[in-house]
Amino acid sequence: MKKLINDPADVVAETLKGFAAANAELVTVHLDPDYVVRADAPVKGKVGLVSGGGSGHEPLHAGFVGLGMLDAAVPGAVFTSPTPDPILEATKAVDGGAGVLHIVKNYTGDVLNFETAAELAELEDIAVKAVVVNDDVAVEDSTWTAGRRGVAGTVLVEKIAGAAAERGDDLDAVTAVAEKVIGQVRSMGVALTACTVPHAGKPSFDLGEDEIEIGIGIHGEPGRHRIPMAPADAITDQLIDPILADLHLDGDQVLLFVNGMGGTPESELYIVYRHARERLEAAGLSVTRSLVGNYITSLEMQGCSVTVLKLDAELTALWDAPVNTVALRKGV
Repeated sequence: MKKLINDPADVVAETLKGFAAANAELVTVHLDPDYVVRADAPVKGKVGLVSGGGSGHEPLHAGFVGLGMLDAAVPGAVFTSPTPDPILEATKAVDGGAGVLHIVKNYTGDVLNFETAAELAELEDIAVKAVVVNDDVAVEDSTWTAGRRGVAGTVLVEKIAGAAAERGDDLDAVTAVAEKVIGQVRSMGVALTACTVPHAGKPSFDLGEDEIEIGIGIHGEPGRHRIPMAPADAITDQLIDPILADLHLDGDQVLLFVNGMGGTPESELYIVYRHARERLEAAGLSVTRSLVGNYITSLEMQGCSVTVLKLDAELTALWDAPVNTVALRKGV
């Protein structure tokens, strides 16, 4: 294992210390328990948005803390859900009196720990609602989840719900916007290589020299099937086909998001984007918004995911709204 780390046990703490020092104008980092809040938290009268999950998916979630997106992010150990205590402390830290929305990826540990934290917060008179992101069309159930996994669509939920909260929507309205995005977004991923979790010291799964995994999860969970390595367009077809089959789009406007898993050059992501867009347009859809880059990763895994979100006027306006975070910044 070759990684720029010191002790595997210190990876999350040292990452957070570096993140804090580099981005003090945008965020404040708390240690023991670990959580990240926007520098001006709590914002009085605004719904607070809290998300989190295992580390190793950077910039998710801490990179999306700031104006127009999350108010707090709670990192667990690498690929491990945070416990309820830091989630509770983050919830309290961003409560501006209008309630707090938890945005949770559909993994069993995340769901249970955020539920426990919400119950504890409500005992302290903080109104908390939660939405569960389950955009991965690769599986219906896995050993990690009951139902579909939450993957790259989480970024879009955080951005659009964050914009709704920033414009002053109340807790019910922000929750409704988040649920609307969840209902209209689907993702599918592929791994060309495995990643290595620091404390494990070896790849999380085995792939042959000429094998790829279609439908991989962001923690290296198994996908739909393994196939021989193929040209980019053929791989992209296997990502787009199940998304189109699941979303049942008909002449709609969409956002196309091609996300890198951490070890894929941007040049390759744009090759995937090119063909994915061709496929969507050939299906009669209009790609009116796009996002390409590494936004929810799996350490150094080579591969990518494709995400499609059905848009309407409201979601497009919220996507276009100003955002100022470490990893996503526009209109400010």
